[in-house]
Amino acid sequence: MFKELDPLLHSQLRLAVMSILLSVEEADFVYLKEKTEATAGNLSVQIDKLSEAGYIEVEKSFVGKKPRTTCRITSVGRQAFEDYVNALKGYIDM
Repeated sequence: MFKELDPLLHSQLRLAVMSILLSVEEADFVYLKEKTEATAGNLSVQIDKLSEAGYIEVEKSFVGKKPRTTCRITSVGRQAFEDYVNALKGYIDM
């Protein structure tokens, strides 16, 4: 039987954000926007969804007068990503 895929991670943009955050200690909004080629509005919505699920931590601050949003993956997010990848492997290995 196939394991259900986490619908939160099954979105292309959210999966991209999680993949990026797995490989770095933290990433700011501008970096994520450049790497994913997403619009600011769409990326913001997807970051909020990942944050609400506890998959990432979001820190908002200012550098001078400019706002800065920094994202970091949580242990819950790492586990969810690992579970998602293992579920995908189950589809491939069948």
